[in-house]
Amino acid sequence: MSATQTKSSHAYGVGILVVIVALGVTITWYTSYWLPEENQKVFVDEHILNPDGETVVNIIMGSATPEQKDNYMPKKIQVQLTIDNKVRWVNQDEIPHTVTPDSYDLDEITDPYSGEFGSIGVLMPGDEYEFLFTKAPPNGAKVITYHCHPHPWMTGTIEVTKSRF
Repeated sequence: MSATQTKSSHAYGVGILVVIVALGVTITWYTSYWLPEENQKVFVDEHILNPDGETVVNIIMGSATPEQKDNYMPKKIQVQLTIDNKVRWVNQDEIPHTVTPDSYDLDEITDPYSGEFGSIGVLMPGDEYEFLFTKAPPNGAKVITYHCHPHPWMTGTIEVTKSRF
């Protein structure tokens, strides 16, 4: 074996060793730091996940006409965590409607447990949309305004607060 072949084999072996060590470090970092943060579950108190009651918002007949003042009934709702923080919208009209947040800021309309607020697509007559609010500011209320996308005169407001007890 010549001296050139020995140096070449040695460099090749060191290169393979460096790749194996780098791969090991990468796998360790991925499984120890990045993966746990990505898969972290949000802890929500059992009383918030299973409130005592629910709030029902009816989309009443004739809501698609602009002259109709009442469409989401009730228009303004106040929900308290652990009491009535599960809200259900029921389309009682003969026309499809939506529950669309006015804001596009994901920080404002995203719940850590339930995800992004707003119906996916339209609510056909008789369909329901349900959302569980699990977070509210420590003092005051989180206010979310919403509308029906095809009928923008249909508006509603939700105030989410923590329960006092």
